[in-house]
Amino acid sequence: MKAEDHHHCHGGPAYIRRVMKKRLTKIKKIRLHREGTNTLVIAGVLIFAIAFILYRYVDNKLPFYIFSAVFGIAYAVIVNFFRCPIRYFEQDTENVVVAPADGRIVVVEEVEENEYFHEKRIMVSIFMSLFNVHANWFPVDGRVISVRHHNGNFHKAWLPKASEENERADTLIETPEGTPILCRQIAGAVARRIVTYAKPQEDCYIDEHLGFIKFGSRVDVFLPLGTEICVKMGQSTVGNGTVIARLHQDKSR
Repeated sequence: MKAEDHHHCHGGPAYIRRVMKKRLTKIKKIRLHREGTNTLVIAGVLIFAIAFILYRYVDNKLPFYIFSAVFGIAYAVIVNFFRCPIRYFEQDTENVVVAPADGRIVVVEEVEENEYFHEKRIMVSIFMSLFNVHANWFPVDGRVISVRHHNGNFHKAWLPKASEENERADTLIETPEGTPILCRQIAGAVARRIVTYAKPQEDCYIDEHLGFIKFGSRVDVFLPLGTEICVKMGQSTVGNGTVIARLHQDKSR
């Protein structure tokens, strides 16, 4: 499909905004991500049960207070981790690349990408700590070309070798202007489950969830050389909010 035909079938940025706000009405009402339902329920029941036993059957209340404080804080961290924030990107999305995750920028560099592009690309990497929301968003509007899951190791996610050696899921997207963008979800030393909602040949949009990674991980975005990078090392990002790059059409092929 030609870039102009692809762009025409999407109807332009204004149309995309209207369509996506209608499509996302239901999911944006969900304050906790569906991937965390089982974890939160099981953890909540166990914490309550143990706290009840300590309070009811142990004369010394100190263990109850210590347990309640420690695991209450831990549960609050897990709840924050599984939050599903209500976010809309209100700007024009044409040629814009938004952060696919909350976290901080740990890599901005040119790399040889030999699996999909077989040429140099600019890689922008976002590391998510345990204290970040772990929902992932599509970084661009477009069409999903392919989705591939790769088994691998579980190195610490911020290490350079994690991008190629760790377990990961690759989503290749073509923007309405015909620019191919690779978004890579990477498991870390603790994270052992990557969830990807993207389906090949489906349209995708900024504001829409790409997937979810459980318990500390990283997302890489591979961009064409010549792309205007709008973030710097160590900068904090807001998923579906921070503009990390702007694409140049004459550099997209």
